[in-house]
Amino acid sequence: MKPLRLLLLVLLAISFAVAQEATSPATQEQSSSKDAAPAKAATVPEAEEAAPATIVVPAGTKVPLVLKHAVSTKNAQVGDNLYLESTFPVVQNNRMVIPPGTYVQGVVAAVKRPGRIKGRAELLVHFTTMIFPNGYMVSFPGALDNVPGAESQKVKDKEGTIQADSQKGKDIATAASTTVTGTLIGGLRNGGKGAGIGAGIGGATGLIIAMLSKGNEVRLEAGTGVEMVLERPLTLEEVQLSRPARELIPMDKNHRLERPVLTPPPDTH
Repeated sequence: MKPLRLLLLVLLAISFAVAQEATSPATQEQSSSKDAAPAKAATVPEAEEAAPATIVVPAGTKVPLVLKHAVSTKNAQVGDNLYLESTFPVVQNNRMVIPPGTYVQGVVAAVKRPGRIKGRAELLVHFTTMIFPNGYMVSFPGALDNVPGAESQKVKDKEGTIQADSQKGKDIATAASTTVTGTLIGGLRNGGKGAGIGAGIGGATGLIIAMLSKGNEVRLEAGTGVEMVLERPLTLEEVQLSRPARELIPMDKNHRLERPVLTPPPDTH
């Protein structure tokens, strides 16, 4: 009987040791870690989506535009908005990246009025926003490169400053015309001596008129063609360019969005 009791005691000791090991904190921590592993794996974020494909229009690209309203140094203020529209497509790698009919918004950055004796009128504008026919909108920096549709003003620097033509030609013509008029009047009244006096008076009168007259204003009429140049590369998303064009809400004469006309549903009764 003693060997049997001894065997029972050994079995009980082994069972007790196994139970202690199963209930120990280290074992419980390992078990909980194993159970939590699948949940932790389930919370791992999915791989980030690939960046959208883009088209880069290089800096220096020129875009022909047309003004939708007149602008003049006579009444323009810094901060005034300009509204234009592209007139010819910009193509890159056999693909139209900027279609005609794209709206472009700009802003008046500086205004200089003409002086009476010297100083020409100047107008500086910057382009800031482009709205494609399908509603895709991008911000960008653009400058004025040329004003082919204007006759009495030109772009004088790389910043795109529009400068009015000089007034000197008109001043000289005014003085010359009044000198001739004075000479004729003086000659008719007092012969040769009177002609000289009349010429002097007429010339002085012409100079006074020229000094009191201001120089030419910079004025661009609605419909004037201008040329914009991109100052930095313009990045466009392919998926946005591929969206179909939609009918844009028309603008009124003050360039505010008009309310769309709502058509009542048909009467089904």
